[in-house]
Amino acid sequence: MTDEETPAGAKVWFVGTHGAPVDASDAAHPARWLHAEGKQGFLAAAEELDPALRDRLAGVHAMSREVPKRPVAAVRWLDDDWVAVLTPTVWFTETDRQVHTGELGILVGPELVLTFEAGGAGVHDRALERLRGPGPAHDSGAQRVALAVVLALVGAASEVEVALGDAVADTERIVFDRATADPVQRLYDLKREITEARRALLPMAAELPELTQDGDERRVVADRRTLERVASTVERIDRHLDAHDDLLSDMLQVHLSQVSVRQNEDMRKISAWAAILVYPTVVAGIYGMNFRRMPELHWLLGYPFALLLMAVGCVVLYRVFRRVGWL
Repeated sequence: MTDEETPAGAKVWFVGTHGAPVDASDAAHPARWLHAEGKQGFLAAAEELDPALRDRLAGVHAMSREVPKRPVAAVRWLDDDWVAVLTPTVWFTETDRQVHTGELGILVGPELVLTFEAGGAGVHDRALERLRGPGPAHDSGAQRVALAVVLALVGAASEVEVALGDAVADTERIVFDRATADPVQRLYDLKREITEARRALLPMAAELPELTQDGDERRVVADRRTLERVASTVERIDRHLDAHDDLLSDMLQVHLSQVSVRQNEDMRKISAWAAILVYPTVVAGIYGMNFRRMPELHWLLGYPFALLLMAVGCVVLYRVFRRVGWL
């Protein structure tokens, strides 16, 4: 493909010396990688490459939605030469500890890759960086570009898992620090973000095996061994996310147990102080009956004695409750 045949609005790259990507917008080199802006730009570029491609892509249900309601992935072999891939992307923002999802589209054809990316995962930039390094001799042209994009996609997901793991570790310290505020909302927020990441990751893992077709060398985006390693990495990321989710559930149970223990401690303190206050009330109530035959009513020291009796009783009760740990 030459510059004159390049779809309008597509960023053009070709694999140059040592496999590094070179901006080919103004060079008379055959393009290897076209990067379009957005899904509509992707479909328009595909139509310029081959008018029949847009209709075939429109037949892919996931491609027909500009903004999908949930993360979806699809791999469709359009014919013997072209394969279309649509997969979710994920990225994590430290400021609000949230996982965000986007979309990545890949169209792989004879010596050509067309991509688009929606969202802030930065898969395109990661793939460029990966292509700047040395690569296997047998992975050249479109196949190498497509594999670099897939590996960049998985690398972005791996970084999200690491960031979520760090957030879980920070939350664990908060849960066991009694001086901090209630961490329940933070626990539930992190569980929701982990669920969001797994929802984006699982469709990707399910569609990876479709990138290679047995028995036909033309219908191979990457060799099976490489895809198995990539699938293994995706499964490892999912296991780690599942472990983070389980740890958050355990922390939630521990926190609820701590709350229950603190409530019991508070109830013991309330009961102890109630008992201390009840004692002088009982003594005062008895003295307030003013029975005629109560000798202390006619005793000069009767009133001071009643006050002393109340004070001594309260002190004794206080020391008893302190000894048993209620105060």
